[in-house]
Amino acid sequence: MKIIHSPFFKKYLLPGIIFQSVVIAGGYGTGREIVEFFLQFGPPGGLLAMLLISTVLWSLVCAATFEFARVFRAYNYRTFFKALLGRFWFLFEICYLVLLMIILAVIASSAGSILEETLGWNYYVGVVGMMACTGVLVFKGGKTIETILSYWSFFLYAVFIAFVVFSFANFGGRIVANLFQGEIKEGWIVGGLQYAFYNLGVIPTVLFATRHIETRKEALCAGGLAGVIGIVPGLMIYLSLVGQYPDIVSRTVPINFILGILGFAVFQLVYQVMLFGTLVETSTGCIHAVNERVRSVYDQKSKLMPPWIRPALAIALLVLGALIARFGLIGLIAQGYGSISWGFLLVFVLPVLTLGVWRITRAR
Repeated sequence: MKIIHSPFFKKYLLPGIIFQSVVIAGGYGTGREIVEFFLQFGPPGGLLAMLLISTVLWSLVCAATFEFARVFRAYNYRTFFKALLGRFWFLFEICYLVLLMIILAVIASSAGSILEETLGWNYYVGVVGMMACTGVLVFKGGKTIETILSYWSFFLYAVFIAFVVFSFANFGGRIVANLFQGEIKEGWIVGGLQYAFYNLGVIPTVLFATRHIETRKEALCAGGLAGVIGIVPGLMIYLSLVGQYPDIVSRTVPINFILGILGFAVFQLVYQVMLFGTLVETSTGCIHAVNERVRSVYDQKSKLMPPWIRPALAIALLVLGALIARFGLIGLIAQGYGSISWGFLLVFVLPVLTLGVWRITRAR
């Protein structure tokens, strides 16, 4: 597909696609995050939180971040936060590494559960398979990652569109009824804020894909589109889950529950293949950001980073994430993500929307 190599795609769509690829993670693709931060507040309340809170915040922060990266030529998070926070840049790295461990733990737990529940394979076959795929992509580097994640996103959107169509065909009446007649529970604003904040913590992993942006208009447009591109798959999942509310709230892997109701064996297999690929997407994007941060240190010393560091670091982080995964998927998402979201509000969201915008206006 020539479109992914066009200047328009690289400037306006690629950053958003990379952002969506990293955000989707294990809990996003399995539906667990959607339930935890949106649907538990009632179908209408969750929809408001998703569209009015999370999407708007994503677009605003992405736009400011992409323009800051362009102005200061900061294409890895170490360089970015040194320009934004000065000597306090390490505060973001602390938050990011905590988030990275939670994300990798969720991914490892999801990868093992997917193959165990769908094919009956041993839990650790999925974990090791995800590690191997991630290690290969991380070793290949930025250009390969951009290409693979772009192609996979087209496949991902096609599967999600089919998923929501099948859901409406089977229980569309319940989806509409729950959306328009359901209750709005207290806390939906906080849920939307928490979801937005901790996911915004992965925006710096997208910085390597903003090198193609050359003007302020391109940066702002790409940022606005990134929020929309990132939320659309989540919206399609949400609409499908609404049809089984409130029973779906207590399910560990809500998507598997919906797929079981739909009963299409072939589509179930296709969806699980797509979902496994999203786990690889997310782990690759998150770990690649760490590698780019390490490479910036070698660049500063005018040295080349040894090629073995990329896969070695990837394997080490993935193994650590797999060990943390023993705490369970629901607990990781409810407690881990909810807590770290406020850290990203303080060290990233507020600084980039205030100090960052101010520095952009004053920079030449």
